Amino acid sequence: MMQIKVKDAALSQAALEGMDAFVQVVVDALRQAIGGEPTAETMEQLNADQMTLLCWDTLHGEVMEGGFIQLIHNGYGPFIFKNPFAKALNKMWHMRELSKRLYEVHTLWLQHREEIERDCTDEEFMALFERFPQFDDYDDWFVENEEELTQQVAQYIDENIEKFVVTE
Repeated sequence: MMQIKVKDAALSQAALEGMDAFVQVVVDALRQAIGGEPTAETMEQLNADQMTLLCWDTLHGEVMEGGFIQLIHNGYGPFIFKNPFAKALNKMWHMRELSKRLYEVHTLWLQHREEIERDCTDEEFMALFERFPQFDDYDDWFVENEEELTQQVAQYIDENIEKFVVTE
């Protein structure tokens, strides 16, 4: 397993800035260690919690910017739905409500992925939101609960920091 180091002072400073900054310090350290986006090779070097955090970061960024349709269109469906991400959120991180909703979105992804993932113009992409309104409630729920979800992620990292990074 890859040993990812973070300065204790950086974690402490980020914690003072808030949960978003705290989570981001750990995410940035992980992404730097693997060279940006996870690949099949780098994923093998990470533990389950580190992979779950990278999935969370991708999910959070994509859904907050453009919802689940954007996440799927940008090709992250397999990364989120084919990995045991939702299971890890439920069993290890105790984020049951998010896990439940991800299983429901997974079903929608299986039904509509071909059409949502295909190349299209910006105009055609924007039309996907009208064509697939069944994603709206999931997008809305995520945005409305983002602060609480991020708090849960930050708390899990804080309570299990040794599963993510080595502090120095």
